[in-house]
Amino acid sequence: MALNNPAFNNPAFQDPKAVQSYPGGAQAGNLGAQTQFATAQQTATDAAAQAQLEGMYAAPAAGAVETGRMSYEDTIWKTVGLFAVLLVFAAVGWVWTMAGVTALNPQPSVLPWVLGALGGFILSMVVIFTSRKKIRPALIFGYAAFEGLFVGAISAFFEYIYHGIVLQATLATLAVVGVTLALFASGKIRASKRATKVFLIAMVGYLVFSLVNIMLMLFNVPIAGGAFGMLSAKGPFGIPWGILIGVFVVIMAAYSLVLDFDNIQQGVRNGAPRQYGWLGGFGIMVTVVWLYIEILRILAIARNN
Repeated sequence: MALNNPAFNNPAFQDPKAVQSYPGGAQAGNLGAQTQFATAQQTATDAAAQAQLEGMYAAPAAGAVETGRMSYEDTIWKTVGLFAVLLVFAAVGWVWTMAGVTALNPQPSVLPWVLGALGGFILSMVVIFTSRKKIRPALIFGYAAFEGLFVGAISAFFEYIYHGIVLQATLATLAVVGVTLALFASGKIRASKRATKVFLIAMVGYLVFSLVNIMLMLFNVPIAGGAFGMLSAKGPFGIPWGILIGVFVVIMAAYSLVLDFDNIQQGVRNGAPRQYGWLGGFGIMVTVVWLYIEILRILAIARNN
């Protein structure tokens, strides 16, 4: 069920035989079988092998490096590394955006914002469309760098207008991610085929709405009023549509995280090659950045209102 995040639209996270179907997977899959065969043969022919076998059982469990397979721990460390790169370049984007702000030129620079967005989009497409043949960690790290530049730049821009908004958005994002992960780990929330279909329909509808809203804003159509276009318009009880729609989108992003966690779980169970941990970290990063931007926009609309 990788309908939500194209990063997980890969048989490695869905095909139970992925360990035999992907580069390096067959070797990882045969490792356990070869070890068992050798141990059984030695046990049958040599009494001394019994003591060796007991020592193997007493030793720590093999990790991702030893087995060559995807594991939760290895995927977590890869994800942490990607977010570390994102944070470093977010700081660069923040400083770059605010570097030219003076009394004579009070406008923050949008260049790092645009550069990060375009670079991140291009690299994300390359990663997604080439991942079926080969996982390239360098491209994923490049995406993290450009995405960090974008996140830092847009955060500095919003912070310049609405003081304190970045801290609020960051805490809210961490809260949503933490609660979603806790609920998934406890088994209280799981992805389902019906919910995923509804999510896909809602996601397509939201993308179409966003594109239409952007076009109306670019051409200055009267229906798109305010800094956020149609999202600035008043809805029920005087609440801007941006807040109402934004809450729904945050719920979608949280469910997208559930699907991301579920796909990683399936990858580990399927015995996917260890390199697919990079793809798992990439997918989580895409969703978390989307969640943060949506929360940032909700807070900005509320503050602007």
